[in-house]
Order: sequence, then structure tokens, then C-alpha cells
Amino acid sequence: MPATMTDIEAYLDASAERRLESYRELLRIPSISALPEHAPDCRHAAEWIAGQLNAMGVEHVEVAETGGHPVVYGDWLHAGDAPTVIVYCHYDVQPVDPLDLWDKPPFEPQIRDGRMLARGAADDKGQLHMHLRATEALLATRGRLPVNLRFVFEGEEESSSVHLDAWLEARRDRLSADLVVISDTGFFEGNLPAITLGLRGLMYCQIDVTGSPVDLHSGAFGGAVENPANALARIIAGLKDADGRILVPGFYDDVVELSAADRASLAALPFDEDTYRTGLNLPALAGEVGYTTLERRGARPTLDVNGIWGGFQGEGAKTIIPAHAHAKVSCRLVADQDPDRIFELVRHHVQAIAPAGVRTTVTSLGGGNPSLTSMDHPATRAAARALEATFGQAPLYIREGGSIPVCASFGRILGLPVVLLGFTNPDDNAHAPNESMVLANHETGIRTIVRYWDELAEVPIGA
Repeated sequence: MPATMTDIEAYLDASAERRLESYRELLRIPSISALPEHAPDCRHAAEWIAGQLNAMGVEHVEVAETGGHPVVYGDWLHAGDAPTVIVYCHYDVQPVDPLDLWDKPPFEPQIRDGRMLARGAADDKGQLHMHLRATEALLATRGRLPVNLRFVFEGEEESSSVHLDAWLEARRDRLSADLVVISDTGFFEGNLPAITLGLRGLMYCQIDVTGSPVDLHSGAFGGAVENPANALARIIAGLKDADGRILVPGFYDDVVELSAADRASLAALPFDEDTYRTGLNLPALAGEVGYTTLERRGARPTLDVNGIWGGFQGEGAKTIIPAHAHAKVSCRLVADQDPDRIFELVRHHVQAIAPAGVRTTVTSLGGGNPSLTSMDHPATRAAARALEATFGQAPLYIREGGSIPVCASFGRILGLPVVLLGFTNPDDNAHAPNESMVLANHETGIRTIVRYWDELAEVPIGA
């Protein structure tokens, strides 16, 4: 590994303003993958990224068709026998509603209090941008990279990565590598450097309850027909008990229980429940009885209503029995739960408890598998050294409650180990109004990525 990073630091100092402006350019593109009207914006973002890769000297760059939003691919493979790494990030972002809770328009990025504020500033355009700028700095100063890199930048992660598995299957040979590095995670409470070892999987579905073809007068028909909104409320109430235990039969059958060592490791993390609760402005925390907050947050499965609607919602009164009611429901899953099996269990349970006077359907909206990574893998230890060298302290090892479906796909389809090297601050408001990235995390993270590639060049990680 080079004795110093003086060349990199000089380049980054000289390009600081240009680097910030490129960050803003990417954030201005409203690449919301879940909304069909933003498909052109997703393509625009993909083409912008491809242009950046081409400009810095990455080869074989393409905006690859998937049947949905494109994948951006590129590679630089001139490091000889050094490891080959797939770098994965996603350029799509979450919807921005409710707009009235944003301090500024979500796609008009601004710097405030040492943070970049915009949708995607952290999840995940900010981290994708860090990889672009780290690669650019290395190629501009040294003319080469210390490891071989393949870039896979996806446009559908926020809408369940519907087409990515097929894309990976079709390109197995072209994607030969030793390791995958995913930058779509973050630091621990207090903005402490961390490496995520575990991610939960996801099952997402929609429950639709319908009655009469049209709304009915609640005086003329009340007491004679089933109310779809009441029926949906009964269904939702039948999914969990008062202790936070999920009532779907068979739901817990495949759950790998936490070992004593797992629980001790989580308990040792510097976590203050009162600070966590007050930071969320909540009167109390809640969850499955018998488990700590950190265990429930990252290592236990969940079931949550993500949205619910139906009937009259305007001002004043309208006395109706609504014709239909709906809910979106997600389950976060842990090893070894399978999202397809969980969907079938939930669907069967909903049908079993639904009142007879309505028609009830449950539709899958996608999902992904959970994943676990070993802290003892040489590539994980190299990431820890790079973080400590740049952020000044050894990272913590954590489990996160979120899901990155492709993480499990890289292992299942390509047979590759995954290192989750993320840099976002815990209070980034990802998926919420006023999303932000601490610029110190962003800037230091660029330097960590450079250091990591240097570290990996010296480590035997062959698959």
C-alpha cells in the first residue's frame, strides 16, 4: 500500500467545489423508481452516471436494459492478480411525500449545518457518488486502480429490485469476481463508524377489501352489510397481538434464534434507549416482548402496516359505508425466512380471518432475502482497517433492520461474499422528509474507499 495518500488529498482538495456540484447534479434528478411517471428521470440518472464513468476512464460502460429501469455497468480490470470487486449502489430514490414536511423542495439540494439536504443525499445517491469520486481520484492521480472493479449501479432497489436477479443470472460469466462491496448502509447511533453484518429481508404485500360496487348510505344500509373499512381494521388487528407477537401461523418456523453470543454482542453496543426514544420524539418504545430494542430493530422479524386508506377523508361529514378499503403491509425477515413462503402464510391467514361479507385479496408487491456476513472474513477486516485509518476509530459491528434484496442475490446467484461498507449518519431521515448526509461522512468516506482498495490489494480474498 502506498506510504501516504498525499496525492489523493491534493487532488480532492483541488476538486472540492467541482465534486460538490456533481453531487448536487445527481441529486437534482428525481429518479423515483416506484412511480411510472418518473421512468424518464431514472433513465436520465443512469445516463448521467454512465457519463461520469466514461469521463474518468472506466471501460465497457453501458446503460443496460433490464425490462425495467436500467442498470449502469462499467469495469476497470487492469490490476492483474489483485482481487476483483463488484461495487453495488443504487441510483433510484424513494417517493417524497408528504411534501409539506420538507423544509425545501426535495430535489433542490442545499447545504445546511454541515449536511447535504435532498432526497437521495444519503440513500443511496450520496454513497454512489462517493464511489465515483474515489475512483476518479485514483485514476487521475495514479493512472490505475489497486484492484479490479466492476460497477453495478441499479435503478430499482427502492421498488424491490424486480428485474435485477434475472440481469445477474444472464451475466454470470461477465460478473466473475472475488467480492461484492455494497455501500447502502450507515453508521451507528452517535454517528459512530460501523460495519453492518446483518440485514433483514422483506416481504411486501397489499390487502384489498371490497364490498358493494359503490359507496352505500350508512343509514339505509348500516347494520345490514359488512363495512370494508371495519373489515380491514379487524384483519389488521388479527395480524399481531398486544405483545408484538405476529399471529400468522408458521411465521416463526424458520427463524434462526439469536445465540447467547449474538445477544451479548448487541448488548455491548453503546446504545442509550432514552436518547434514542427522545431523538424520535416518542413517549415510549414498543415491540416484541422478550427482546431488547436493538434485537427487535435488527435481528427479529416484524410485520407493519405501511399505508391504509378507504372511505371518506375530506372535511366535514359524509355518512357512507365505503365500497372498498386497502392496506400495504410489509414484513422484515431474518435468517432463514423465505419471502415467498412468508407471503403465502400471510395471504392464507388474512383470508382465514377476513369477514364473510366482503371480498378480500392479498397481492405480493415484491421482497428480498435476509443476509448475514462474517466479521472474520479478510475483506471485512480490511474494511475495518480502512475505516479506522480515515475516521480515527475502530468500527462497531452491527445488524440493521433494513433490507437490501440484492445482498442475498449476490451470494445466491454469483456465490460471492458481501461486505456492507456504508457511511450514512443514523439521523439521515432516509425514506422521510428532509433526508440528509453529513458532509464529513461523505468526504471522509471517499478517502475510506480509496484506502480500502489499497488494503484489499494486499489481502488474499479469492473466492
